[in-house]
Amino acid sequence: MQQPPNTTAPFNPLPPVVVALAAVLAVIEIALSLAERGILGGAQGIGWRTAAVQDYGFYGVIVQDYVERGVTSGNRLMRFVSYPFVHLSFTSAIFSIVFILALGNMVGRVFRPVAVLVIFFAASIFGALAYGAFTDLNFPLVGAFPGAYGLIGAFTYLLWLRLGQMGAQQLRAFSLIGFLMGFQLVFGLLFGSDPSWVADIAGFVIGLILSPLVRPGGLGELIRRIRRD
Repeated sequence: MQQPPNTTAPFNPLPPVVVALAAVLAVIEIALSLAERGILGGAQGIGWRTAAVQDYGFYGVIVQDYVERGVTSGNRLMRFVSYPFVHLSFTSAIFSIVFILALGNMVGRVFRPVAVLVIFFAASIFGALAYGAFTDLNFPLVGAFPGAYGLIGAFTYLLWLRLGQMGAQQLRAFSLIGFLMGFQLVFGLLFGSDPSWVADIAGFVIGLILSPLVRPGGLGELIRRIRRD
């Protein structure tokens, strides 16, 4: 008797919202990389990345000017959500995309698509606010790392819940962020660092805080678990 064909996919498909977010980042980076090599945009294309950083990157002075003088504009507000889509280099963009695909895959299987976007952009916005509030350097903040760290915060929350259900030590859920911060510290000591790590930490914290609020039934589950503990 002939057996029915196995229709089970060898790999689970990525959540569409995560694929879409990574695709937008990839398309922008491909365009900028091709332009840097003179393949796209001709001679003018070589300066596209620098122009994109200037036009869409976030600067700490935006927060400082608003706090001290109440200065703001549509262009300045736009930068809170535009800076994640511009990177300083191809390598930085690749790492951001890998982080989003890996962490977004795990988070997106539990959270609704809108919740994934809320966490990503909220982490990006609050990361920029922290960057402006706690740094004095006029160095542009660009790249999707604060948003990706927001997804790390959401993953940490999910892992914290799972470890609690298993009766395991829940502090283990923070091992990933501990490793990443340790790696950034060592990398900074060896090669020098920029203050963007402030935005990364803020993104992680916001992702961790928002997770029980945007996950279906998450807030009630968190309250019940806290009461049991």
